[in-house]
Order: sequence, then structure tokens, then C-alpha cells
Amino acid sequence: MSILVTGATGFVGAAVARRLVGRGFEVRVLVRPNSDRSNIEGLDVDVTTGDLADRVSLKNAAKGCAALFHVAADYRLWTRDPQAMFKTNVDGTRNVLKAAAEAGATRIVYTSSVAVLGLRDVGEPADEETPVTFADMIGPYKQSKFQAEEDVRRLVAEEGLPVVIVNPSMPAGPGDVKPTPTGRMIVEAASGRVPAYVDSGLNVVHVDDVATGHLLAFERGEIGERYVLGGDDMSLREILNAVTAAAGRRPPRLRVPHGLVLPVAYAADAWSRVSGGGEPFVSVDGVRMARKRMFFSSAKARRVLGYDPGPARVALGDAVAWFRDNGYLS
Repeated sequence: MSILVTGATGFVGAAVARRLVGRGFEVRVLVRPNSDRSNIEGLDVDVTTGDLADRVSLKNAAKGCAALFHVAADYRLWTRDPQAMFKTNVDGTRNVLKAAAEAGATRIVYTSSVAVLGLRDVGEPADEETPVTFADMIGPYKQSKFQAEEDVRRLVAEEGLPVVIVNPSMPAGPGDVKPTPTGRMIVEAASGRVPAYVDSGLNVVHVDDVATGHLLAFERGEIGERYVLGGDDMSLREILNAVTAAAGRRPPRLRVPHGLVLPVAYAADAWSRVSGGGEPFVSVDGVRMARKRMFFSSAKARRVLGYDPGPARVALGDAVAWFRDNGYLS
């Protein structure tokens, strides 16, 4: 069976591609002309050049592929151009799913995110059924992924596309070349540049467990259903302690209120926009998101798919080791 994978040069997509190759599938990867290909270097895949906005390239990429793993996404918590993010995450998703269906794909796995799920006020784990609306989405990334998943559900219901949805939490581990927002936090903490923390929390999972969850969804998932692919719920303090311990540094001791961090985030946001610099380490949307603990349950994936992730601390340790070995840590 030939399978098309988008986003294979990225963090999660590369892990998925490696899993598929390891299972003996013929894998074709869609790569933009200017993408860093280090994550697929030496991997036995068929590389085709294209773009999610270029329907002709998507048609060519999907030709002869019996399945699609659509992992590609614009994953940033800050952007100067929200419309470009919507174009990639919403329009691009619709384009590639339709191209795969028209090419005869009988199975599609769409990589959504826990970012589109509701949260519980008391810090209890949320799941696939926790109530949520578009109004709950903070920032263009969450908004665009929410809209994209809504479109995917419509394609399943109205056009019969054979899509299974997975919602990974915050992956960590080797291969985060960009790095992702979670990876940036790990790099900064491991480099000793995080002097304080806020009262928040995340669900952390090894990127390789997320990749395994993708294959389980491909093999056992029900069309139209979604499955949280998470790991362990950890407070931000616990995450930073694990990262600094792996890096041989002292953990931050100072906890600061969200209200004190928000003005700093506004200033950093404004400076990035005026100066033309990159994404600020502290963003307004990031601080707003951190007001709630983003804890999630993978009970459904465990029960239905047989998903069984390992400890999140191993994921954080593997991430620190990879960032150190590849020159990201100062």
C-alpha cells in the first residue's frame, strides 16, 4: 500500500513517516520546495514537491496513494498574518483531503489538536466530548484548527470522506527541528533562560507515542470519530523541573501571577511587530491560554485503539538530549 504523508519534514509528521516506513508501507511525502529536509534524510520515502495551496501538486502527490496522513499545519502561537495561517490550516486541509479522496484513498488520518477541545474549569482532564465553541478559541492557531476540524467533519458527513481524526497533546522528543512552541519552551528552560513560571499545566506526550497513535487510528479508528493522543498531565512547574534536571540546571523557583506576565507579553508582542523580529518567547495569546491547565484524557484512545503512551518525563528527557546533541542549547 502506498501512503501519502504531509508535514513529514516537521516534528510529528517525520515521526509518523518513520513509523510507516518501519511497518513496510510505501511512503510518499509532500514537501515544499524550501523545506528543511533533515528530518527525512536517509528515510526510504518518495519525495514529491508541492504545496497545500497548489491543487495541481496535490493531485499529482495523491495519485496512486490508497491512504493519506495529513499532518502538516502552521503551528505557531503568534503570527503577523493570521489569514495565512487560516489558508494553510483550513483551506490547505480541505484541498489535500479532497485530492486524496478524488485519487481513491480509502483511509485518511487527519491530525487535529487538543487545542480545539474544551477545557474543564477545575483543572480536571477534558476529553473528546467536553463542550466547546469557536468563541472559546484563543488566537489564530486554535481558531484555524477548530475551523479545519469542523470542515473535516462536514466532508465526512456530506461527502463520505473516510477520515479518522486524532488530537495530539503537546509532543516532546527528538526531531523538533523548528522547534515547535513546546520545543522552544524546552530549549529556553534547558538553557537556563526561564527564571520563573506561572500556575499552569500541559499534557505532555512522547512524539513517538503520537506517531504510534496515528497508526493505531489508521488501523482501528472509526470513520468520523476523534481520539485524543496524550500522555501525562503535568503542572508547568513539574515540566520545567523535569527539563532543567535533564539539562543539569537549577529549576526556576519564582512563581509569578498571570497579571504580571501579561504586560510583558504585550510589550514583547509590540516589539516583535515593530522591529520585524520573530515570534516573541512570551506572547499575549500564550499567557491567555496559560490561565487554565490544559489537561486531557486519552481514555477513549486507550480503550478503542489500544493506545499506551509512555512516561512524559522520558519524552522531556529525550527532547533535552536531542536539542543538546544538535546544538540548540547554549
